[in-house]
Amino acid sequence: MTELFEPLLRPYDEKRRAELVAAFMAVEYAAEPAPEVKFPALREPSHRRVVEEMLALVGRTLIHSRSAWTSGYRDDVAAELAADPACARSEEDRAVLVLVLIHSVAIPRAEGVVAEDSWMSPVPTSVEELRRRSQLPVGQLESALRRLRAAGLVSQVKAGDDSAGGFVPGPQFHRLTEAARRRLQEELILAAGPDSPLAAAVRARRRNRSPRQGGDA
Repeated sequence: MTELFEPLLRPYDEKRRAELVAAFMAVEYAAEPAPEVKFPALREPSHRRVVEEMLALVGRTLIHSRSAWTSGYRDDVAAELAADPACARSEEDRAVLVLVLIHSVAIPRAEGVVAEDSWMSPVPTSVEELRRRSQLPVGQLESALRRLRAAGLVSQVKAGDDSAGGFVPGPQFHRLTEAARRRLQEELILAAGPDSPLAAAVRARRRNRSPRQGGDA
């Protein structure tokens, strides 16, 4: 891996090189976004561009999250992975994840509890709610939740001293690019209210977008 970055790191002294590598490792491997204050290479715009160039070499990009940074797949790379059946999650996993997003994000967002631009939520979806809303047998539901937790797509939290808590979107949602966030938002609208005026607007916008993109969605 160091050899891959050598052309980018060569102009810098040992201290700066170490700072750049530390920033790269933090945004790539830490579960939560890396705070600027802890990483000099993320505070300085010119050095931050070097970190972004390092990420680009492995198909990733730098993503800003308030005063912190993380990484995610570039949109073109994400599109290729999404088209690969080997990279697709099972129907059970996708169904359970959609339920968590609807009940922890979409509904609380409509009620003003969750900010419009956030996928992090203080409103966990309980296991009981997932059982009521899902047609999956309990064993399959629990297996899907384990896989989603292992992938960082959901997190299990406590809602309070007197509550059993439940599941919220996991740290992988920090890693969405703007385009990915927009696509996910549209998919959530279509899943939660397929017959709603908002869903109709999403479908119309996609139809209008397709001809300009040569039919590639």
